Amino acid sequence: MAAARVSVCRKRRPTTERQRRAEGAGPPFLPINNIRSVMRSAVPENRKIAKDAKESVQECVSEFISFVTSEASHKCKEEGRKSINGDDIIWSLGTLGFVEYVEPLMLYLMKYREITKDSFPAIMKLPNLQELTLRPFCAYSMSCLMR
Repeated sequence: MAAARVSVCRKRRPTTERQRRAEGAGPPFLPINNIRSVMRSAVPENRKIAKDAKESVQECVSEFISFVTSEASHKCKEEGRKSINGDDIIWSLGTLGFVEYVEPLMLYLMKYREITKDSFPAIMKLPNLQELTLRPFCAYSMSCLMR
């Protein structure tokens, strides 16, 4: 009996968000300009960041957010809830092994809720987040939140 020939045809990886959506591939990506801004803040001003590096980080970050949100969504579904809140996201981070981020994020969320509890709508109080004695996210670790 003759062996059947199997032809393997590799599809070219989509290069733009529009192409990815047309093919129904994975979660939507975060805007590349946002990714570029965060990456630029982590490198010296005189350095350049290659396009493929930005695209790789964009894909990884988008996939990570989708992964964490999916875990939180699963928890909410099991509990019969339709809305994911900050506590669910923090819980899913802990469940997925990012335990070192749980405590600083809980502290941040608690202080954020203190500041925004009396405002309607809550978005009106966002400029006052400087009242938090926490520093903004660090490029390498959230441990800087606790300094």
